[in-house]
Amino acid sequence: MSVMPNAYHTPVLTQQVVDGLRVEAGGSYIDCTVGEGGHSLAILQASSPGGRILGIDLDPQALEAAAVNLDAFRDLIILTNDNFGNLSAIAMEHGFYPVDGVILDLGLSSLQLEGEDRGFSFRSEDRLDMRFDPNQEITAWEIVNCYPEKELTRIINTYGEEHRADRIAKKITENRPIDTSLQLASVVASTPGHRWRRTHPATNTFQAIRMEVNGEQESLDMALSQAVSILRSGGRLVVISYHSLEDRMVKYFFRHESAEVKNVRVITKKVISPSREEVLTNKRSRSARMRVAERI
Repeated sequence: MSVMPNAYHTPVLTQQVVDGLRVEAGGSYIDCTVGEGGHSLAILQASSPGGRILGIDLDPQALEAAAVNLDAFRDLIILTNDNFGNLSAIAMEHGFYPVDGVILDLGLSSLQLEGEDRGFSFRSEDRLDMRFDPNQEITAWEIVNCYPEKELTRIINTYGEEHRADRIAKKITENRPIDTSLQLASVVASTPGHRWRRTHPATNTFQAIRMEVNGEQESLDMALSQAVSILRSGGRLVVISYHSLEDRMVKYFFRHESAEVKNVRVITKKVISPSREEVLTNKRSRSARMRVAERI
């Protein structure tokens, strides 16, 4: 498969995505998190001739990069700046219904992690932001500096599954104002009780605050059921998650739709993970977990 000409982010499990979607020539697919276009490029190549893509992303910078990287397929793609929680309406608006496949890659891109003034990385001096959509009003700064300690505890515990949530929330409120990502990371790292693993001690807290800023859990919940509804019979839904909370949501949704609603067949009995070779070349892929379901 071709390499994106202006790649800043390496997509994960690319061949597995193409295989999971069972991409065919002339098919229509929706990439709900198009990012810089890595998965879309692979799908367009595999669905040639005649395949087409509707790419959705909340991040306008990512869409600009995708437009450049997918320029060779400009007549076969539609890119839209929107929330995948609105998936059904977006699909109807652009004539992508029913479709052969839908993919959601729930990870952060390198463009977001390493881009200036985004505040996603705990190694940066950027002002706390963490918005995918720069036009959104609430930022990480408001959450960190204005939310009550009890609410911070709930967010960090629920979305970060962090066992130190109460202590971290207390430490944050004691050290306000906190203006930058690096300052927040230092405050969290100084909170006693971290179980040293290969991840930074602030990883779970940053994840939790980012999810609160962008309403990620609510959007995913809405998108999953909508994705199934717009698939044609035999169409496939592929979801790549990067932490246990999202993966459980996907697993339980697939299980419910399969056993109770009986409108999907679960293709992946176990999660698909990156190979050792992929992890060695792309360390950010190590936590990726892919699940696939097929519309009956």
